[in-house]
Amino acid sequence: MSASASAFAATLALLATPLPAAAAELSVTVTLNGSSEPVAGAVVSTDSPQKPAPVSAEIYQKDRAFHPRVLVVPVGSSVDFPNRDNTQHHVYSFSPAKTFSIELYAGRPEAPIIFDKPGIVELGCNIHDYMQGFVVVTDTEAVARTNEAGQVRLAFDSREAGDQSKVVLEVWHPRLPDNTRPVIREIDPGQPAIVSLSLKPEPVAGGSLNRLQQRFREL
Repeated sequence: MSASASAFAATLALLATPLPAAAAELSVTVTLNGSSEPVAGAVVSTDSPQKPAPVSAEIYQKDRAFHPRVLVVPVGSSVDFPNRDNTQHHVYSFSPAKTFSIELYAGRPEAPIIFDKPGIVELGCNIHDYMQGFVVVTDTEAVARTNEAGQVRLAFDSREAGDQSKVVLEVWHPRLPDNTRPVIREIDPGQPAIVSLSLKPEPVAGGSLNRLQQRFREL
């Protein structure tokens, strides 16, 4: 991860620091539907009045996989896709938030991809159909990923809630049945919240064509 992407991650970490008078804190635990099993790696966000600055980051390919598999960046960020394998890759996405194609290449592409709209961007490789990655593009500073205990704390401006008794959360995970969009939940900002998700099993590498790859082959 680049220095500026690390700085964005550090900004997320500051959500755990003491909050200014106008700020409040949301405590959220994400669990697997029908059980108390925690869900790690879920991206949880809510609106914030301030928008994060764009960063420079990268998703590299190694051992025929995307690293990291999920990258969270602000709107306007640039992401490079260096190939560190000894084989070529063809990285692409059909997602409405960003459609692009980096045709067959080795090493580093000529230019990074600019992610200029918020949303979920699913990545695939036309050469290795089991490769899958995601870029979560966000326009809020109140965003973080759940830890191994399925927990996250978000700082947000209490003035955003106004007189409303609920705060709207967006919760996303790569194994959602529809992982093209987040799940929307309303929570009470005055007490810890539990959000349950229904998730698909982890995909098996080298299995049948995934949905994105099948669409590519049909073009």
